[in-house]
Amino acid sequence: GRKGRDFFRRAGFPSLGEFSNLGDYPGMSQVLPIARLVMDDYIAGNIDQVFIGYQRFVSTAVQRPTVRQILPVTAPEGAEAGNVDFLFEPSPEKLLETLLPRYVEMQVYEAVLDALASEQSARMVAMQAATDAANDMVGGLTLIYNKARQELITGELLDIVGGSAALEG
Repeated sequence: GRKGRDFFRRAGFPSLGEFSNLGDYPGMSQVLPIARLVMDDYIAGNIDQVFIGYQRFVSTAVQRPTVRQILPVTAPEGAEAGNVDFLFEPSPEKLLETLLPRYVEMQVYEAVLDALASEQSARMVAMQAATDAANDMVGGLTLIYNKARQELITGELLDIVGGSAALEG
Protein backbone atom coordinates (compact mmCIF):
# COMPACT_ATOMS: atom_id res chain seq x y z
CA GLY A 1 0.00 0.00 0.00
CA ARG A 2 0.86 3.65 0.09
CA LYS A 3 2.36 3.56 3.58
CA GLY A 4 4.72 0.76 2.62
CA ARG A 5 5.68 2.58 -0.57
CA ASP A 6 6.37 5.79 1.34
CA PHE A 7 8.47 3.95 3.92
CA PHE A 8 10.66 2.31 1.29
CA ARG A 9 11.04 5.58 -0.61
CA ARG A 10 12.21 7.36 2.54
CA ALA A 11 14.59 4.48 3.28
CA GLY A 12 16.09 4.85 -0.20
CA PHE A 13 15.07 1.48 -1.64
CA PRO A 14 14.57 1.38 -5.40
CA SER A 15 11.11 0.54 -6.70
CA LEU A 16 10.30 -1.55 -9.74
CA GLY A 17 6.62 -0.67 -9.71
CA GLU A 18 3.70 0.45 -7.64
CA PHE A 19 0.53 -1.52 -7.15
CA SER A 20 -1.44 0.26 -4.46
CA ASN A 21 -5.00 0.62 -5.76
CA LEU A 22 -6.18 -2.97 -5.79
CA GLY A 23 -9.54 -2.19 -4.20
CA ASP A 24 -11.48 -4.18 -1.63
CA TYR A 25 -12.06 -7.21 -3.85
CA PRO A 26 -8.94 -7.73 -5.96
CA GLY A 27 -9.10 -10.40 -8.58
CA MET A 28 -6.34 -12.54 -9.90
CA SER A 29 -6.12 -10.28 -12.96
CA GLN A 30 -5.01 -7.40 -10.73
CA VAL A 31 -2.29 -9.49 -9.12
CA LEU A 32 -0.89 -10.97 -12.33
CA PRO A 33 1.13 -7.85 -13.26
CA ILE A 34 2.89 -7.99 -9.89
CA ALA A 35 3.75 -11.66 -10.29
CA ARG A 36 4.80 -11.14 -13.91
CA LEU A 37 7.13 -8.27 -12.98
CA VAL A 38 8.77 -10.39 -10.30
CA MET A 39 9.06 -13.46 -12.50
CA ASP A 40 10.49 -11.54 -15.46
CA ASP A 41 13.18 -9.89 -13.35
CA TYR A 42 14.03 -13.17 -11.63
CA ILE A 43 14.25 -15.11 -14.88
CA ALA A 44 16.33 -12.34 -16.49
CA GLY A 45 18.78 -12.60 -13.59
CA ASN A 46 18.23 -9.01 -12.45
CA ILE A 47 17.35 -10.25 -8.97
CA ASP A 48 18.56 -13.30 -7.04
CA GLN A 49 15.81 -13.61 -4.47
CA VAL A 50 12.23 -12.47 -4.11
CA PHE A 51 10.65 -11.85 -0.73
CA ILE A 52 7.12 -10.76 -0.06
CA GLY A 53 6.13 -8.78 3.01
CA TYR A 54 2.56 -8.39 4.21
CA GLN A 55 0.28 -8.49 7.23
CA ARG A 56 -0.71 -12.12 7.74
CA PHE A 57 -4.23 -12.53 9.07
CA VAL A 58 -4.23 -14.80 12.12
CA SER A 59 -7.46 -13.82 13.83
CA THR A 60 -9.71 -10.82 14.21
CA ALA A 61 -7.46 -9.38 16.89
CA VAL A 62 -4.11 -10.61 15.58
CA GLN A 63 -2.35 -9.76 12.35
CA ARG A 64 1.34 -10.57 12.08
CA PRO A 65 3.87 -8.81 9.89
CA THR A 66 5.30 -11.54 7.69
CA VAL A 67 8.16 -11.72 5.23
CA ARG A 68 8.46 -14.86 3.10
CA GLN A 69 10.85 -15.89 0.38
CA ILE A 70 9.02 -16.94 -2.75
CA LEU A 71 11.95 -17.22 -5.16
CA PRO A 72 14.02 -19.27 -5.40
CA VAL A 73 11.65 -21.93 -4.18
CA THR A 74 13.01 -23.73 -1.15
CA ALA A 75 11.96 -26.95 0.50
CA PRO A 76 9.74 -26.54 3.55
CA GLU A 77 11.44 -26.73 6.93
CA GLY A 78 11.84 -30.29 8.09
CA ALA A 79 11.53 -31.74 4.60
CA GLU A 80 14.20 -34.23 3.72
CA ALA A 81 15.67 -34.48 0.27
CA GLY A 82 15.14 -37.95 -1.06
CA ASN A 83 16.95 -39.85 -3.73
CA VAL A 84 13.78 -40.96 -5.44
CA ASP A 85 13.95 -40.76 -9.19
CA PHE A 86 10.62 -39.72 -10.69
CA LEU A 87 9.62 -40.02 -14.29
CA PHE A 88 8.03 -36.78 -15.50
CA GLU A 89 5.84 -36.40 -18.52
CA PRO A 90 6.36 -33.75 -19.94
CA SER A 91 9.93 -33.01 -18.92
CA PRO A 92 10.71 -31.51 -15.50
CA GLU A 93 11.81 -28.29 -17.20
CA LYS A 94 8.49 -27.99 -19.04
CA LEU A 95 6.55 -28.69 -15.83
CA LEU A 96 8.57 -26.11 -13.93
CA GLU A 97 8.09 -23.60 -16.73
CA THR A 98 4.33 -24.05 -16.38
CA LEU A 99 3.99 -24.44 -12.62
CA LEU A 100 6.46 -21.84 -11.34
CA PRO A 101 4.54 -18.83 -12.68
CA ARG A 102 1.31 -20.22 -11.17
CA TYR A 103 3.10 -20.73 -7.86
CA VAL A 104 4.38 -17.14 -7.79
CA GLU A 105 0.98 -15.79 -8.82
CA MET A 106 -0.73 -17.70 -6.03
CA GLN A 107 1.84 -16.63 -3.44
CA VAL A 108 1.35 -12.98 -4.37
CA TYR A 109 -2.44 -13.36 -4.47
CA GLU A 110 -2.45 -15.06 -1.07
CA ALA A 111 -0.38 -12.23 0.38
CA VAL A 112 -2.71 -9.60 -1.09
CA LEU A 113 -5.79 -11.35 0.29
CA ASP A 114 -4.17 -11.85 3.70
CA ALA A 115 -3.21 -8.18 3.83
CA LEU A 116 -6.74 -7.12 2.88
CA ALA A 117 -8.29 -9.42 5.48
CA SER A 118 -5.91 -7.99 8.08
CA GLU A 119 -6.77 -4.43 7.08
CA GLN A 120 -10.51 -5.06 7.24
CA SER A 121 -10.13 -6.81 10.58
CA ALA A 122 -8.10 -3.93 12.00
CA ARG A 123 -10.73 -1.48 10.76
CA MET A 124 -13.49 -3.53 12.32
CA VAL A 125 -11.69 -3.67 15.67
CA ALA A 126 -11.01 0.09 15.54
CA MET A 127 -14.64 0.84 14.71
CA GLN A 128 -15.82 -1.38 17.56
CA ALA A 129 -13.48 0.43 19.95
CA ALA A 130 -14.75 3.79 18.69
CA THR A 131 -18.35 2.65 19.10
CA ASP A 132 -17.66 1.46 22.65
CA ALA A 133 -15.94 4.75 23.51
CA ALA A 134 -18.84 6.74 22.05
CA ASN A 135 -21.35 4.68 24.03
CA ASP A 136 -19.35 5.28 27.22
CA MET A 137 -19.26 8.99 26.45
CA VAL A 138 -23.02 9.07 25.83
CA GLY A 139 -23.58 7.28 29.13
CA GLY A 140 -21.42 9.79 30.99
CA LEU A 141 -23.05 12.78 29.31
CA THR A 142 -26.52 11.39 30.00
CA LEU A 143 -25.62 11.09 33.68
CA ILE A 144 -24.35 14.69 33.78
CA TYR A 145 -27.47 15.91 31.97
CA ASN A 146 -29.78 14.03 34.34
CA LYS A 147 -27.99 15.44 37.40
CA ALA A 148 -28.23 18.99 36.05
CA ARG A 149 -31.90 18.47 35.22
CA GLN A 150 -32.56 17.07 38.69
CA GLU A 151 -30.84 20.08 40.29
CA LEU A 152 -32.97 22.43 38.21
CA ILE A 153 -36.18 20.62 39.17
CA THR A 154 -35.16 20.57 42.84
CA GLY A 155 -34.40 24.30 42.71
CA GLU A 156 -37.78 25.05 41.12
CA LEU A 157 -39.58 22.93 43.72
CA LEU A 158 -37.77 24.78 46.52
CA ASP A 159 -38.81 28.11 44.98
CA ILE A 160 -42.44 26.95 44.78
CA VAL A 161 -42.43 25.65 48.35
CA GLY A 162 -40.71 28.83 49.58
CA GLY A 163 -43.21 31.04 47.75
CA SER A 164 -46.12 29.01 49.08
CA ALA A 165 -44.79 29.26 52.64
CA ALA A 166 -44.37 33.03 52.27
CA LEU A 167 -47.97 33.41 51.11
CA GLU A 168 -49.30 31.39 54.04
CA GLY A 169 -47.21 33.03 56.63
